[in-house]
Amino acid sequence: MKRNYSAFAEDIPAYSGPKAARETYSDLKQLSAIPGHIYTRPELQILPGQRRFSKMPWLVPMLELLPPTSIGHLKEWGLSSVFVLAKNYNKLVHVWESVTAMVELWHPQTNSFIFPEFEATILLEELEIMLGFPRYQRGEEAAISYTVEQINSWSILAYITTKKNDLYSMTSGMHVHLLPIAQWIISQCKRKTTNYTAIAKAVAICICGAILFPEADGAISFGNLSIIDSISEGMKIGQAVLGFLYAGLTSAALGGPFYGSVVAFELWMGMHVQFQAVEDLNMECKTMLNHPLVHVGGRLHMSPRAWCKTAQVKGIQAWRQYLRSLTVADFDMRPRFMHGRTIHLPQRTGLALRLLGNGALVSYNPDRCHLQCGAARTMVPLLSHFSPIQERKRGDAQDERDMRIAVVHWEGCATSAIQAEVEEDDEAIMEYIEALKKLQPAGGNN
Repeated sequence: MKRNYSAFAEDIPAYSGPKAARETYSDLKQLSAIPGHIYTRPELQILPGQRRFSKMPWLVPMLELLPPTSIGHLKEWGLSSVFVLAKNYNKLVHVWESVTAMVELWHPQTNSFIFPEFEATILLEELEIMLGFPRYQRGEEAAISYTVEQINSWSILAYITTKKNDLYSMTSGMHVHLLPIAQWIISQCKRKTTNYTAIAKAVAICICGAILFPEADGAISFGNLSIIDSISEGMKIGQAVLGFLYAGLTSAALGGPFYGSVVAFELWMGMHVQFQAVEDLNMECKTMLNHPLVHVGGRLHMSPRAWCKTAQVKGIQAWRQYLRSLTVADFDMRPRFMHGRTIHLPQRTGLALRLLGNGALVSYNPDRCHLQCGAARTMVPLLSHFSPIQERKRGDAQDERDMRIAVVHWEGCATSAIQAEVEEDDEAIMEYIEALKKLQPAGGNN
């Protein structure tokens, strides 16, 4: 994808310190003091909402018609897990009570979940492994998928078809509709054409739209279309997928619609909260049979022969009580699939990391989640002076400058290998928990 920073290459402003950070962006608020937060509105029905996660009757029949060569292209592009999840999409059952209860603990300022003794978030490295993406490594910033230019959807779709009637049916407003693309794929497969790469590109749009970027029922934005199109060029899409999910969690937490990869979210909840691998268990876990983990658990060292820690948690009230009193012991901080993995962290205070996508720059704060990152709890970090979610305006000089700043911070970020065990100091833990109480909702865990 074209990168053109020209005059902005060296124009990176210096960090002006924590005082400026506090003045530029308001101090951390208590979760229940955030205006409009759904924690204080338990009667609000936010999920699933707007049919964003309805079943797609055309999806599986389309995938069953694909020629092996096109499937091979999808595997080459790192979409094997997404393909498997899409092929089983109609079997998945989303447990909206657990999703809602977890979203109620999402802090829109920190982009993390606030529990009584710790913070947690969906790490970029976790998402990449769970979904089978090629993983980002420091030094590969040029391969992060985003664009600073205006997006022409027809030029992207022209690789699939140049017929204007098809293009008109596939697009409207600022969105691309998946059903007409699926119909084109089905017609190509039934006619046994040899457009294998074009078919694979079209399939990538459909399966990524369903699994990674669900935004409106059966449609995706032009920005996410461009992200998906870049996969075949070897670009890394993890940041765009995670940033989109973070933005969807914030939208839902503030009473708006939930969007983003609910499949990735439930994989994360399954690994950290719901299931525990038990090697000598003889019976399959019935709870997992309709969970995304049953289809991609192998790479995560998780099989259906697992113990469901939350089997007795039924209904929204029970999930709220369970999650609002969750302890460090109940949350699997470092699942086996993360042992020894290298994670990326801000180099220091002020050099905050932000997830790059075509819709927004989204604040990424793994350093707040000490135990997940294999570190002892010591202090609650200050907020960055960056906004948690900064909407982008592609084709704008300031947007180009902001993207360059974000890239520079990834170029200079710190790295750390996650250890299986962490030693903590009891006194430091108590100081940390006392500081964390300033973020926890008023009224305790009721």
